[in-house]
Amino acid sequence: MSAPIYVIGHKNPDPDAICSAIGYAWFLREHKNENAEAACCGGINARTQFILNESGLPPPRLVMDVRPTIGQIARHEVFTTTTDETIYSIYRRMQQKHVRVIPVLDDNKKLCGLVNFYQLMEMVLPEHHPEADSRVVETTPRRIVEVLEGTFGNAATPDTAQPLTAMVAAMSARGFEQRMKQLPAEQCLIVTGDRPTVHKIAIEYGVRVLIVTGGYTLAEDLLKEAHKRGVNILYSPHDTATTTLLLRSAKSIASAVQTNFTRVLDTARVEQVAREVRTVNQDLFPVMDDDGDLVGVFSKSDLVNPPRPRIILVDHNEFAQAVTGADQAEILEVIDHHRLGGGLISREPIRFINEPIGSTSSIVTKFMYHRQAPPPGNIGLCLAAGIITDTLLLKSPTTTDQDERLLHWLADHCEIDLQKYAERIFAAGSVLELNSAEQAVSMDCKQYTEGDWRFTIAQIEELDLTHFDAHREPLEQALRKLVSKEGVDFAVLMITDITRQASLLMIEGNDDVKEAIDYPETKDALFQMEGVVSRKKQLLPYISQLLSRLSAS
Repeated sequence: MSAPIYVIGHKNPDPDAICSAIGYAWFLREHKNENAEAACCGGINARTQFILNESGLPPPRLVMDVRPTIGQIARHEVFTTTTDETIYSIYRRMQQKHVRVIPVLDDNKKLCGLVNFYQLMEMVLPEHHPEADSRVVETTPRRIVEVLEGTFGNAATPDTAQPLTAMVAAMSARGFEQRMKQLPAEQCLIVTGDRPTVHKIAIEYGVRVLIVTGGYTLAEDLLKEAHKRGVNILYSPHDTATTTLLLRSAKSIASAVQTNFTRVLDTARVEQVAREVRTVNQDLFPVMDDDGDLVGVFSKSDLVNPPRPRIILVDHNEFAQAVTGADQAEILEVIDHHRLGGGLISREPIRFINEPIGSTSSIVTKFMYHRQAPPPGNIGLCLAAGIITDTLLLKSPTTTDQDERLLHWLADHCEIDLQKYAERIFAAGSVLELNSAEQAVSMDCKQYTEGDWRFTIAQIEELDLTHFDAHREPLEQALRKLVSKEGVDFAVLMITDITRQASLLMIEGNDDVKEAIDYPETKDALFQMEGVVSRKKQLLPYISQLLSRLSAS
């Protein structure tokens, strides 16, 4: 299955961002056969959690950054080896799998190194050194049998590894015996064809290994003597020349393992890794998880034009509000009901739906309404909650006839009392009472750009403002910190009284902006906004006009 398409709302998501993402992801899976998954790029507040609990839905996947990671581009079907494997065996596997580098694991299945084709060839065909004996092969009798695809005539401690000096008995028996006895018997590896006299001499000397080539076998009396003297008898189906050639590849790969290498965490960002490995002389890079386990591999070519994650933005259309890395992702669609802004640019044509409507959940519901395909109860409850919260149960000035029609359509299919459901939603946790001031001012906070001005507007919705005075001073301090942290010109907090349909306005930052606010000021820098409940349709246009006047002056 292809990587999922993340349907994701804005940072610091409100219920509509979460509910519309869940609803649209379901719609894409059910009606478009897309591998869509709802996601969010911020914590879920108490009210949204209540909605999810009522709907019986799990929270969306938390995705704080969609920039491509090494784990996303790595090849996860990894062929590994151990230091016990022979050169011949690993060479055959490399040929079958069309790879030139293989990770090496230790006895605990942990990565301990890499082995590549060129290092293996150097072991088989080493550079000539006058002092080096090219006949010496450090291996075990069993590895030799495996490489030759032969059989044992007699096995004597066949798994003990040691340096063996290979000698081909291609001379007279007497001349062979003289040369053979120049070496210790336990280091001798003799290769010969069907030459019983040579077999007898080698066995009586007690050589470590006697290989009989060409498919020939020893007589029974010689096998008994070999057993008595602890001589390994190996039968090779190949001729003597081929057997001798294959012998060198019976070594284990241990000495060819590269233990000084670069490994990369699966969570590392592709752009950062590409810079770091640019000058690293390594053909394959292991990818590790947080537990130190090998989970994939990649090569430098994989870092060129890596696949971009696919996302659909809901309830926003500005990069400043979008999940980190959205500018590097493949944006497939935007579904929103806010103003256009923030410099959103796509590389390819996309589906862009932006309607003057009270809720993004309404737009998603409309897709189902037009198909006359109502969602299941849990999705319907979730979408209804998104409309209720964003339109303040159809009382917000952003509300349209469409919102009302769609909400009642959902309510009919879900069989809910809208008034009672809304009361329970709005009563499900006071933001001021349940959160710190820092959390409260950032929970539903959006960043905007207006000309040269950068600012944030956060909104808190309360059933009443009984407890506001106790929280005012910490909220002011939190707003000042937010200005510094985000590097904006000013930060605005709108505290909405759902019952009275009015809001209080707090602002910290630029003094000129504070002085230009012409709403009634109840206390220092605290403004009373009667009838103002919508950030999108009432407060943001007001701030935009105010800033245009300040810029002109």
